[in-house]
Formats: sequence, C-alpha cells, structure tokens
Amino acid sequence: MMDKKVRELLNQQINKEFYSAYLYLEFSNYFEDRGLNGFANWYYVQAQEERDHAMLFYRYLQNNNEKVELDAIAKPDKALDCDMTVLKAGLEHEEYVTSLINDIYAAAYNVKDFRTMQFLDWFVKEQGEEETNANDLITKMELFGSDPKSLYMLNSELAARVYTAPSLVL
Repeated sequence: MMDKKVRELLNQQINKEFYSAYLYLEFSNYFEDRGLNGFANWYYVQAQEERDHAMLFYRYLQNNNEKVELDAIAKPDKALDCDMTVLKAGLEHEEYVTSLINDIYAAAYNVKDFRTMQFLDWFVKEQGEEETNANDLITKMELFGSDPKSLYMLNSELAARVYTAPSLVL
C-alpha cells in the first residue's frame, strides 16, 4: 500500500498538470489573438503534453490500486500583457512544476517508495527539458523579437513543432 502523503501528492499533481494544460491553452489563445500562430502552436502542443502528464499520474495511481481523486481545475490568472510576459510566465510555471515533482520525489524517498521514485525519474528529466525549452524561447525572443523579420522566422520555427506522446511505460 502506498504511503498516504505520497498518494496525496500524486493526486494533487494530476490537478496541477491539468492546470498546466489550461495555462498553456491560455498562452496559445494569447498568441493566436496576436497573429503569431507559430507561438500559438508551440503552446498548444505544450498543453497536449501537460494533459498527457496528468494522465500518466492518473494511470500510475490506478495501476497501483490507489484511488484517484480529481479536483476542480482553476482558471489561469496570469496577466498576459506582452509576448515576453507570457514567455517568462511559462518559465516560472515550469520551475514551479519542477518544485512539485521534487516534493513528490522527496516524499517517496523518505518512505523508501522506490517504485514511485522510478516512475518520477522520467518527470525529473522531463522538467529539465521543459525549463531549457522555456529559457530558449526567452533567449530567442530577446535576440530576435524586436525585429519583425526575425520574429516572423521564429514564429515559423515554432509553427513546425508537432506533438509526440510520451513513451513512458507504466
């Protein structure tokens, strides 16, 4: 039987991942309204990833005969007043999610829940990639965002992103 605190944190993470999907859909809407369909696509794909992350936690709990408890998903409350604000909010959010994953990992470590630690290893790696991607977007925007031709090229680059489902086996 899974430790109560670990189970609670895993259940909470399902909600946090679905919130992340909502947040990134909000970012996608922002960029769609700005006519930056490549940026909109990038965040739309990001929302799909977050949704699947939630489902991985969901399935992990079920596969371990633990009850899944779904909560209401809060509406994103970020003030999106410029492109850079959105990108920085994305990085801030990924850093927050990293802290949540680390908290679950620490709780599992404390009770020697090696199965959950192994499950979380993929998410630890994934969060490193997520933070790098968010940082890269900020860097590119700082370098190219003020030049319309460069912004067009960056937007085109982001439009090419396609969704690939995670290959984590539970």
